[in-house]
Amino acid sequence: MNLHEKIRNIPDYPIEGVQFKDITTLLKDGEALRYTIDKITEFCKSKQADIIIGPESRGFILGTPVAYNTGAGFVPVRKPGKLPAETERVEYSLEYGSDALEIHKDAIQPGQRVVICDDLLATGGTVQSAAKLVENLGGEVVGIAFLIELTFLEGRSKIDQYDIYSILKY
Repeated sequence: MNLHEKIRNIPDYPIEGVQFKDITTLLKDGEALRYTIDKITEFCKSKQADIIIGPESRGFILGTPVAYNTGAGFVPVRKPGKLPAETERVEYSLEYGSDALEIHKDAIQPGQRVVICDDLLATGGTVQSAAKLVENLGGEVVGIAFLIELTFLEGRSKIDQYDIYSILKY
């Protein structure tokens, strides 16, 4: 299946010069969605993951059905202030400022095998922070799966110590 055809390109969004990869056109196509989830599921099964984590928000969309398919649990990684129980927090730098991610402190148990699942690898800051959260809680990141990787941004270089799977590369 040619998933490249299922991704809509939005020029100059969110800022001029950016070619935004809109996955909503893929998500609404049942066959393309099933294919995507099946491909990521194959990778996660090969990693024998105990937990699939998904960064907010598109990581929720892809990670939850993958967790269901593999029999693993799903754990959301959220922006600050969105989780009700005690959290672990990691701050990271952006081009113009900083951001943070949080996970419940009891979400990952020491030694659990974790795969991070998200829609897009760009500069790598989000997924690098998600991996740090897992490791801070004693989990082992055994893989990272993406629908799309923007290779020209070289985000892979920030996380190259992990096994990385990308369905599409631009």
